[in-house]
Amino acid sequence: MEPTSLSLERASRPPALDVETMQVALVIPLQGPEGIFGPSCEACAELAVEEINSGAGVLGRELRLVVVDGGAKPQRVADELDVLTSAGAIDAVTGWHISAVREVVAPRIASRIPYVYTPLYEGGERTPGVFLTGETPGRQLLPSLRWMTEELGVRRWCVVGDDYVWPRGSAAAAHRYARRCGVHICDEIYVGLGTDDFAEPLRRIERSGAQGVLMFLVGNDAVRFNRAFARAGLDSSLVRLSPLMEENMLVASGADATRGIYTASGFFPAAATPETLDFVGRYTAHFGPEAPLLNSMGESCYEGVRLLSALTRQAEGFGVGELCSVADSVAYGGPRGEVRLSGHHLDQRIYLAKADGMQFDVLAELSPMSP
Repeated sequence: MEPTSLSLERASRPPALDVETMQVALVIPLQGPEGIFGPSCEACAELAVEEINSGAGVLGRELRLVVVDGGAKPQRVADELDVLTSAGAIDAVTGWHISAVREVVAPRIASRIPYVYTPLYEGGERTPGVFLTGETPGRQLLPSLRWMTEELGVRRWCVVGDDYVWPRGSAAAAHRYARRCGVHICDEIYVGLGTDDFAEPLRRIERSGAQGVLMFLVGNDAVRFNRAFARAGLDSSLVRLSPLMEENMLVASGADATRGIYTASGFFPAAATPETLDFVGRYTAHFGPEAPLLNSMGESCYEGVRLLSALTRQAEGFGVGELCSVADSVAYGGPRGEVRLSGHHLDQRIYLAKADGMQFDVLAELSPMSP
């Protein structure tokens, strides 16, 4: 996506330090299976920056985004952010990128500059200086499994995931929750990121006796799985539940491949809340009809910028220690309604939705359960 009213820099070299600006590295995927989210992530972050800058900025400083490719190898992303941080060229980091990247980045930079991580993730991140806006299994997966059991009678599940920390951590959480939700995990199957051959996973799903598939697949991997799943005719008898499923993925999968897909999220463009309707209107007015398709991954980057702004204003400073000291007193209103930080995680409403062709029908607000 080309920049519009803001100057968005690509981090090929450290930008010059400017004491009148607050330079924020926006780490988003520009390649790989998750690259499908990149344009909407950049657009939503840009909208947040423009709205903040149209006021007083952050403590009198104008926000400026420096885009870093979070779809690169984790070590390369961490090295690039380390260089930018050491050069004094960035004041903070935010953005949507997979947990394999976060695990390498957090130890390298979080004690030096604030790091607002926006994706849903497997939970458990406690590195000082990391603040998290995304959904975690205890608030997202656990009540979703309970809803699927109570409303649809789905009690036997097969896990299919990409082979890295988020899918495996989420599957481990599903095992912990299984007895409480009255469910059984029949099989676990993992594939490499970027796979395009799901023949063997589909055979194992058929043999497993499962009534549903827990999908922990990212971006285009999930798209290819959805198409193969439908071609095999499994969508006529099995449901799919994915914590990571959004509108780009539905469109790319095709309407014929989305029957029986459920997902849970803190944000759906189709949610008929005043906050969501207002945000969708502002996004559409700003970017026009050719805007990247709005979705929860993109909106999370809006949340990341907003949370960073709220933290620095509450702390009246930019230092990691200052932000940590005020973190649990930070609250603000936005597209997800009224939210607040608790234990460095965003406490927010979570909704369950079902795919209806290439869009979502929001079915219910999920009641919290103690993990």
